[in-house]
Amino acid sequence: MSDANILYKVLEAPIVTEKSTLCLEKSNQVVFRVAPWANKLQIKSAVEKLFKVDVVSVKTVSVKGKIKRFGRLTGKRKDTKKAMVRLKDGQSIDFFNAGA
Repeated sequence: MSDANILYKVLEAPIVTEKSTLCLEKSNQVVFRVAPWANKLQIKSAVEKLFKVDVVSVKTVSVKGKIKRFGRLTGKRKDTKKAMVRLKDGQSIDFFNAGA
């Protein structure tokens, strides 16, 4: 498997919510959904290589999936992992105009 494939498997998707946008504006942090097996060093190198920015710190949190009911049946959403990546001052990642 090539190096680029591993980088894309570490970073699954950006999380763009009201709370993550507030983190971006206040403390220059970007939030990603990452692979459950990824550690902080892998996340840091993936962000630096894919977006060509300098990462100051990485914080991770494992989110347990909720148990949901569908009538009589119960199910469980999958467990996920989030990473809050703090970028160097003056640098940013623009998800909305990345393709333009």
